[in-house]
Amino acid sequence: MSLSKLISVARGDAPADLLLKNAKIINTFVGIIEEGNVAIYGDRIAGIGNYQKAKEIINLKGSYLAPGLINGHTHIESSMLHPAQYAQAVVTRGTSTVITDLHEITNVAGFDGIKFVLDWAQKLPLDMFFMAPSCVPATHMETSGAEITAEGIKRALKLPNVIGLGEMMNFPGVISGNKEVLKKIAAAQGKVIDGHAPAVTNKQLNAYLAAGIGSDHESTALEEGREKLRRGMHLMIREGSSEKNLDALLPLVNDKTFCRCFFVVDDRSCSDLLSEGDIDAVVRKAIKKGLDPVRAIQLATINTAEYFRLYDRGGIAPSYIANLITITNLPKLEIDMVFHKGSLVARGGSYLLPPFKASSKKLTDTIHIKPFKIEALKLIARGETFPVIEIIPGQIVTKKRIERVKAKEGVITPNVEEDILKLVVVERHKANGNIGLGLVKGFGLKRGALASSIAHDSHNIVAVGTNDHDIFTAVKEIEGLQGGLVVCVDGKILAALPLPIAGLLSPEPLEAVVKKSNKVGKTALGLGNIPPAPFALLSFIALPVIPELRLTDMGLVDVLEFKLI
Repeated sequence: MSLSKLISVARGDAPADLLLKNAKIINTFVGIIEEGNVAIYGDRIAGIGNYQKAKEIINLKGSYLAPGLINGHTHIESSMLHPAQYAQAVVTRGTSTVITDLHEITNVAGFDGIKFVLDWAQKLPLDMFFMAPSCVPATHMETSGAEITAEGIKRALKLPNVIGLGEMMNFPGVISGNKEVLKKIAAAQGKVIDGHAPAVTNKQLNAYLAAGIGSDHESTALEEGREKLRRGMHLMIREGSSEKNLDALLPLVNDKTFCRCFFVVDDRSCSDLLSEGDIDAVVRKAIKKGLDPVRAIQLATINTAEYFRLYDRGGIAPSYIANLITITNLPKLEIDMVFHKGSLVARGGSYLLPPFKASSKKLTDTIHIKPFKIEALKLIARGETFPVIEIIPGQIVTKKRIERVKAKEGVITPNVEEDILKLVVVERHKANGNIGLGLVKGFGLKRGALASSIAHDSHNIVAVGTNDHDIFTAVKEIEGLQGGLVVCVDGKILAALPLPIAGLLSPEPLEAVVKKSNKVGKTALGLGNIPPAPFALLSFIALPVIPELRLTDMGLVDVLEFKLI
C-alpha cells in the first residue's frame, strides 16, 4: 500500500478502491452514530465524509456500519475446529480479529503446535494475534506434552503477531513469588500480560497485580469484578459455552467503568459458533439485557483493541484497518456484510471465499498411553469418606465435598443413586503410566461412561462413568482414534467424534464436526440427568488452577491449598 496514495484518496484527489455510501456509522471513539460515506484504499480506511469517486461503490442505504468485532480472549482449540474451519465459522459472524492464547495445543505439542496455527493464520481472512502461553504446563501437579520456560517465552514473543503473555494461571505461584513464574513475567515486561485470578481478593489480589498483570476473565460474581476494576484491572466479561458470567458482571458496566471492560468468550464450542455465533452472540445478549447497542459494540471493538495496543483497529477512522461489518438491525445485531482489509469476505451469513482444505497430516500422532489393565482403575478406600469433586451448574469452578462412599472389599464403587461417579485421568503424552482416580458429583450419569482427550490444559484423557468396564473401553477407543470424544454403554461405543490433530482438532468441515459433536452430546444426555454441555464440563475437571478440587493424572488437587491430596 502506498501511503502517499492513501493520503491522496483521503484528500479526495484520487478515487478510492471501495466506497461505502449512505452509512450510519457507529463511532466507537465517542459513542455516537453519524451519517456519511467511507472511502477505502487497499486495506485501510482513507476517510469519512462526502466522498463520491471510487472503483467500486456499495450503497448501504442507511444500514449501520461498525468496526469488525474483536474477540479479546479465546482458545480457538476449544472449537475443535481446524484453524481454517474456525475462521470460516467466526468471520461470517462479524469477527475480524481474535486474540488467542494457544496453551491448549502448546501443552500437547509445544512449539510445533504454535507453528501449526501461526502458519495457517497467515492464509485466512481473519486477523489472529497470539499471547505467548505462560503456563505450559499450568502447574507441577500434572503431566503435559511440553514445557515452556522463561527462555521459551522470550522465543515465543519474537514470533509473528505474538503480542503479549497469555493468562497467568499459576496465580499461587505469582502471589508466593515463585522464581520460575516471575522469570516468565519478567520476560514479557513491556508487553500486555493477561491474568487469571479466580476468587483472588484483598492482599492476595494486590500481590498478583504487583507483578504487572493487566486483566482478568475469571470473575464470576459482581463484587469480585468490582474489586478487580477498582484495583486497576481490565475486566474481561466472559460468556462462553460453559462459562457464563455476563448476567453477573454486566451491572458493573456504566459511564465510569465501561472503558475498562470488554467482552470475551474464552471457550466456545463449534456447535455454539454455528448456532449462536462468536463474540456477536455476547454483544447481542448484552443488548437484550439492556446495554446500549453502541456501548455493547464498543466493548467488542475499541476497548479490546486499546487494551491490547492494537491501535489500527476497533474504530472507523482514517488509517484504520478496513475491517468492517454492516448491520441491518442494530438492536438484534443482524450482520449482513463482513469486510476484511477492504475485501468483502462474507454476506448474509455465507462465506464468500473458496474454503481452505484443512490438512490432517500434521500433529496426528500425539496419543501415547502406557498399556494398562482394567484393574488399574480400582479406587482404594481410605476410610468411610472420600473427597468428591462437586460440579456447580453453569460454572467451571467446583466444590470440594467430603462424602460417605460405597466400598466393596476395600474398593470404592460408584454410587449412581447418590450421583457419585468414578472419575479417571489417564496420562497420554509420555506413556509414563500415570492414572489419576477420583469421584465426582453432578454429572447425573445413570449408565455408561464418557471420555475425552480434551482435558484442560494438559489434555490427558479424562473419563467419567458408572463402572470401570465402560470407562476402560472408552479410554481405549480414544487411544485408537488418536483423540476425540466418546460415549460408551455396556462395552459398546454409541457415539464418537474423532479429533486426530493433537487430540484436540478435527480436519473436517464445520458442519460435519458440529453434526458429530451434537450426536455425542445428545447421546450423552440420554444416559441420565445430565447437565448441558457435558463434554465441556468434563474438559475442565482436570484443570488444577480453578478452585476448588480437581483431578489430574497425578491425583486429586486441592486448588486452594495448591497441592496434591
